[in-house]
Amino acid sequence: MNARGKIVRLDLRGVKCPLNWARAKVRLEQMAPGQVLELTLDDPRGARDIPGAAEAEGYVVLESSARDGVFHLRVEK
Repeated sequence: MNARGKIVRLDLRGVKCPLNWARAKVRLEQMAPGQVLELTLDDPRGARDIPGAAEAEGYVVLESSARDGVFHLRVEK
């Protein structure tokens, strides 16, 4: 699989905002354009704030969903 199609997963459960965005941003900066970062988190504030912060940095939010108090985000670099 080429780098463009690679999915990177980051489990941020237990990490509170703004540290969860800081960790996600560091990981995104290490990724190649076109790669997707899948985030799992349990902080409602992070789930609310990360999509806007990601878009402000020029990333594309592909998905944002919640189930049983766990949030899933997919962000493309």
